Amino acid sequence: MKLTSIKNIKFPEPLVLLMGCIVLAAIATYLVPAGAFDRVLDSVSGRELAVAGSFHNVATNSIGFFDMLVAIPKGMQQAGDVIFFVFLVGGAFFVINKTGALNALVEYVVEKLEGKEMLVIPTCIILFATLGVIQNFQEEIIPLVPVLLLLCRRLGFNNLTAVALSIGAAVVGAAFSPINPFQVGIAQKIANVELLSGAAFRTVILVIAVFIYTWMVYRYTKKTKKQPQFEKNEETINFSMAHKGILGVLLLTFVFLVLGVSKWSWDFEQMAALFFLSGIIAGIIGGLGTSGTVRSFIEGFKDMAYAGLLIGFARAIFVVLEEGKIVDSLVNGMFTPISQLPTQVSLFGITAMQSIIHFPVPSVSGQAVLTMPLLTPLADLMGISRQLMILCYQYGAGLAELIVPTNGAIMAILAACKVPFGQWIRFAIKVYGILIILGLIAIYVAQSIDL
Repeated sequence: MKLTSIKNIKFPEPLVLLMGCIVLAAIATYLVPAGAFDRVLDSVSGRELAVAGSFHNVATNSIGFFDMLVAIPKGMQQAGDVIFFVFLVGGAFFVINKTGALNALVEYVVEKLEGKEMLVIPTCIILFATLGVIQNFQEEIIPLVPVLLLLCRRLGFNNLTAVALSIGAAVVGAAFSPINPFQVGIAQKIANVELLSGAAFRTVILVIAVFIYTWMVYRYTKKTKKQPQFEKNEETINFSMAHKGILGVLLLTFVFLVLGVSKWSWDFEQMAALFFLSGIIAGIIGGLGTSGTVRSFIEGFKDMAYAGLLIGFARAIFVVLEEGKIVDSLVNGMFTPISQLPTQVSLFGITAMQSIIHFPVPSVSGQAVLTMPLLTPLADLMGISRQLMILCYQYGAGLAELIVPTNGAIMAILAACKVPFGQWIRFAIKVYGILIILGLIAIYVAQSIDL
């Protein structure tokens, strides 16, 4: 019997795929017994944490056909801040693109890279991986997609390369980060482990992971690369004062974005307002006028409409599972049997379960809040360090961000880059496979050295 290669698997359109997942989630509410953990408010993290050993059955709340459909607008409502961020960013960048400033920048960079275009691969990966390491950047990368697409096309790279260089690298950086506050940081707080403990070990593994990822992207790009276009275009290479002013505004926008997220606790509402303002200023400097700027914003909204839909549909999957009261049941059912296995097998199994759980719980911080309170006492009972459980969570959940269709940021960026999900998954599943093996090796070494 001949096995079907993943290359031959035809994946449906992302919206169809997500709708299928919503249907499966609704069916699961009829098959999986409803249950819940008791929760307490943690003063350190400021979040409600599940109480280990408190799982109990609750009244069934199976999701019917119409309730399943209602979950879609509910998902859009819950993800509204992200969706409107995507809309306003798309509008702002359409305005900036309309002024010709982005083309001028790309033409200038392309000319400087003649014969050295492959240097873009490690440079971009290190940049975006660093953003992932520091702040778990994902949706925040969406504003950079138009520039990356223009650059990749001019250098002969395909659209998938733009995805791999940006959010792919950011996910890898975040998954192996020693300091990411939304993954390792919150997990260490919940597990009552000293913040930044084990940072040296994680940094070594991070460097190895980024090197492997860079090598894989480099190989892929070499195979798919077309002849770069280095024709000189004097009109666009010679920046006008307006171009320079617009790019200056864009640079300041990203400076304030980083400061806002890292220093001022900005959320998507503040970031969206920032890009809206940047788009207006760019339109004025670029001479588009009031009407031209408004029309450009509208065109940008249209371009991002599909990406917004994908984010809302992805969130609807969690809405169905949460309203069906089976999220806790799934978590309890996955971890309880594994704890009875030999220690090393248990650790590997827990890592695998963290990846699987990330499908219904696509938030890494939400997954930490749900699973770490359960795994912390389990680590104590098994006689292993809590740090090992954090590694299992970090590598399992973090790397799953590459492949789960419930990750709204990935789906939105794929849509913006016009990369089919099937094409991405054929690339990403190989990356996930190799890097999860690296993660398991790291867990084995960490146990051996009593991290």
